[in-house]
Amino acid sequence: MFEYVRNNQRLVQVFLVLITLPFAFWGVESYVRNAGSGNDVADVGGSKVTAQEFQQTLREEQERLRPALGGRDPALLESPEIRLNVLNGLVSQRLIRLHAGTSKLVVVDDQLAQFIASAPALQENGKFSPQRYEMLVASQGVSKEGFEARLRQDMVVQQALVPINAATIPGRTASERWVAALLEEREVAELALRPEAYLAQVKLAPEAVKNYYDMNRKPFETPELVRAEYVTLSQNALLAQIAVGDEDVKGYYEAHADQYKVGDERHASHILIAASKDAAAAEDKAARDKAEDVLAQVKKNPADFARLAKQYSQDPGSAAKGGDLGWFGRGMMVPPFENAVFALKGDEVSPVVRSDFGYHIIKLTGVKPVRQKPLDEVKNEIVSELKRQGAAKKYAEIAEGFTNTVYEQADSLKPAAEKYKLAVQTSDWIAKNGQAAPPFANPKLMTALFADDAIKNRRNTEAVEIAPNTLVAARVLEHKPAALQPLEAVAANIEKLLVRQEAAKLAAKDGEEKLARLVKGEKLDLAWSAPRTVARAAAANQAPEAVRAVFKADAAQLPAYAGTAHPGGYVLYRISQVKPYLAGSEDSPRAKSLRAQYRNIVAEEEFGGWLGTLKQRFPVDINKSMLDNKEK
Repeated sequence: MFEYVRNNQRLVQVFLVLITLPFAFWGVESYVRNAGSGNDVADVGGSKVTAQEFQQTLREEQERLRPALGGRDPALLESPEIRLNVLNGLVSQRLIRLHAGTSKLVVVDDQLAQFIASAPALQENGKFSPQRYEMLVASQGVSKEGFEARLRQDMVVQQALVPINAATIPGRTASERWVAALLEEREVAELALRPEAYLAQVKLAPEAVKNYYDMNRKPFETPELVRAEYVTLSQNALLAQIAVGDEDVKGYYEAHADQYKVGDERHASHILIAASKDAAAAEDKAARDKAEDVLAQVKKNPADFARLAKQYSQDPGSAAKGGDLGWFGRGMMVPPFENAVFALKGDEVSPVVRSDFGYHIIKLTGVKPVRQKPLDEVKNEIVSELKRQGAAKKYAEIAEGFTNTVYEQADSLKPAAEKYKLAVQTSDWIAKNGQAAPPFANPKLMTALFADDAIKNRRNTEAVEIAPNTLVAARVLEHKPAALQPLEAVAANIEKLLVRQEAAKLAAKDGEEKLARLVKGEKLDLAWSAPRTVARAAAANQAPEAVRAVFKADAAQLPAYAGTAHPGGYVLYRISQVKPYLAGSEDSPRAKSLRAQYRNIVAEEEFGGWLGTLKQRFPVDINKSMLDNKEK
């Protein structure tokens, strides 16, 4: 509601984001003092968060996140993290509204009316547009009274947040120290000590491989596997079963005759003398006078229209083509231009026409009158549409029967396949909890396939909807339980792993010894890399532990040294130069951005502390049994 307002008020920007921060200040777990009962998800100071409200908000959040998910597992949208984040946001919002209510904050009718009347999106020609307001309310799917009640509530919440925002005053000294630390640059060379250089030094104990195998059996298990047959009932699969006769096609064509009318198009050229709709009077008059002068030249010699367009037109898209705009129909041009074009006849030239772009001189160069596409031309299109409609109808009619047949004759998929003329297909081996090819990429179908009844009794799974208008039922043909691979089969891999791990330890030990000697001032003959500049604020491509080590090093005396161990060995760093941030660089875009980040961090802390006090005033209890039940 009123997104344009929210997007343009920094106060609301900051705090509406903060109330949905995932556990920045306390997790939902801290609310759970009572398992709860009933149908509500939470109680916030006596105000109920209903299961319906939670599910609605969850669906909205899932739809918001769905485009970012791409082709990944849709089950991610039902993850505990997303569900808990949604609940956290609902609880935070409820706390703020309770505070606003007890603070006796109100928005009177005049304030609400003024806010609505001044909203930019509801303005037309500088005045409030009741029509735009009606359209906005209708788009929200609520009554005008309901819309205004929600808006009034939002405005009260904004009032409640004003003092919190005003209290967020980060100290200048602390802010500048933080910026200086992030923008300080250090010139660093490095030396990587890799495990490969230490492999020859490793001596494994005789029982090392067996001991590792005995203590880490899980990685050496082959996963549980099944091979299955399956039947797919889908709207697309039914297309081939739909017969469409010539009479059906003819009837549809006659009933939808308007759909197959084409034409009423115009081919035109124009000359544009540009003038914005809010141009000053003198500028507008000059543009019109010029257009009238060009029109006089066109009338004097109409055959020169293309040459004059190239010479005078200020439309970059058509001037070089002699003003040619190609073919277009109604609704494709701005109304003044369109009305003028469709009023012309033959090779007529229009008088000067004003639009938001400026002044046009238009020449009509072609007309395509309305015509009816013949049946033969659109027959294939109609057949496809009738098949689609027929398949949709048939799917709706037989989906329940397919589901029942699969369930009632659970020892085989053939009865359902034969009854509904479907093919029984066979899968490759499918690993439990592994990546599977469609249709088994669906989590619900995978769960059904690896259920005890499906594996032990070889019964059909239920018919699972894996996509809109698509049901799949499967039956296990073969099953291989998870099994531990013998030591002999994995010994060589274990030995390589252990040797590399020990080599990494040797690299780390050597690195730490070298670092200690360098710090003492010893001169070592080491092959350092070419130096590069590193800064905390621009270290996106650097390992966090490396950046921490470089900036933790005492650079009072240069060169300074640091080092970090990691699974790939050990890395030494030589710091040869320190470039402190100059606090006087007030115009630095990076510094301005970091100061804003610092203020937001302080705002988050202040806001979190304030929400903590509200939590004490309005105790929060979560009905965890309702939260965990996704079907509620």
